[in-house]
Amino acid sequence: MSRTAEEYTFELSDKVSRQSVTFTNRYGIALAGDLYVPKASESKKLPALAISGPFGAVKEQASGLYANQMAERGFVVLAFDPSYTGESGGEPRHVASPDINTEDFSAAIDFLGLQENVNREKVGIIGICGFGGFALNATAVDKRVKAVATTSMYDMSRVNAKGYFDSTTQEERTQMLEQMSQQRWIDAENGTPTLSGAGLPNEINGDEPEFVQGYFDYYKTDRGFHPRSINSNSSWTVITPISLMNMPIMSYIKEISPRPILIIAGENAHSKYFSEDAYEAASEPKELMIIPGKVHTDLYDQLDVIPFDKLDTFFSENL
Repeated sequence: MSRTAEEYTFELSDKVSRQSVTFTNRYGIALAGDLYVPKASESKKLPALAISGPFGAVKEQASGLYANQMAERGFVVLAFDPSYTGESGGEPRHVASPDINTEDFSAAIDFLGLQENVNREKVGIIGICGFGGFALNATAVDKRVKAVATTSMYDMSRVNAKGYFDSTTQEERTQMLEQMSQQRWIDAENGTPTLSGAGLPNEINGDEPEFVQGYFDYYKTDRGFHPRSINSNSSWTVITPISLMNMPIMSYIKEISPRPILIIAGENAHSKYFSEDAYEAASEPKELMIIPGKVHTDLYDQLDVIPFDKLDTFFSENL
């Protein structure tokens, strides 16, 4: 892969301007983002969106692509790197937190609401993959968010706590927590957390599960590779799952109502059950949109698959 750290995985629209920005969450972590503004409407008070994801990606990948497309449609859009990843601050690196990553979205709303060209009464969120779950959690608690959409959503707390399709047994869960508890002493002695090394392989032979092949095709090829992306170039720390395993993020999804939710997933996505279960748990108004024949990573960057017109209509009607 030849992409440099400053390059994006998509072309900036000639109808959109992009500016690098920074803002701080309530834990004092400086977050890095890109602000996308439609050129034709820069002097007006516009509706705004905050976007992040996928889990382990950076703003130069899918979230930036989404921001570029939605700015073309008349929104001011902030795509940002979550805490401890990409160009955002936070030490140690390559750590996730159900609380802090939820807060990152609210900090993005703080920033958008202070922009002169933004109508702070018309602000929404789009969460992609693992940040779909954090987006729903943020919307439940942050009443400034007027509408939320997710694509290829993961509930990172659930998948870490219970495994795919809730297949982790209590014995396996206990063993995982025992191993990570012991790892904390190793990390404390070394003075730095150990990376898990459980990132994507540098090569595949084609007999891997579909979702592994899909992730590889996006993160490890010129299609979506970025050197700052954990999924492209590294791995999370060994003990990252600890807080995710112990802090469910969907507990208050019903409190998003009466604000609307749009949940989008591919028909053949391995992750579709997260979206279906979130839809069932949420209160009205809500909508589940299934894209026929498509898989999880199709909704990362396939412009002929991602329903941007639907997202435009949803936010235009509800912000």
